[in-house]
Amino acid sequence: MKPTITRGTTLGIVCAVLSLAVIARLLAADADPPHGRGFEYATIRWDGPENTHIVRPSGTVEFVSQLRTFKKPSRTDDRAFYMNIVMNALGKEGYEFIGMSSDEIVMRRSAGR
Repeated sequence: MKPTITRGTTLGIVCAVLSLAVIARLLAADADPPHGRGFEYATIRWDGPENTHIVRPSGTVEFVSQLRTFKKPSRTDDRAFYMNIVMNALGKEGYEFIGMSSDEIVMRRSAGR
């Protein structure tokens, strides 16, 4: 009697081949990021003018103690004014805005700068 391939066996083989193709593509994506070397991220965390800090891509935390040296106009919101100053400072380092929550702003730049 000749062995026959059933539909279930064929479907199993097709699924296995497709799974391997997907895994190979995911692994290849990790080896070659779509934007060259990828990105690095910095987070600005608002905690008042004295405790606002930046979490750098290296994991270091930098407190932005010089914020009080800027003269804030009257009737201006503290958070909006001081966070804008920090965002502009990071912008000069090549970072761009990508998202925010009520207390944090996330910025990124190309890795390897």
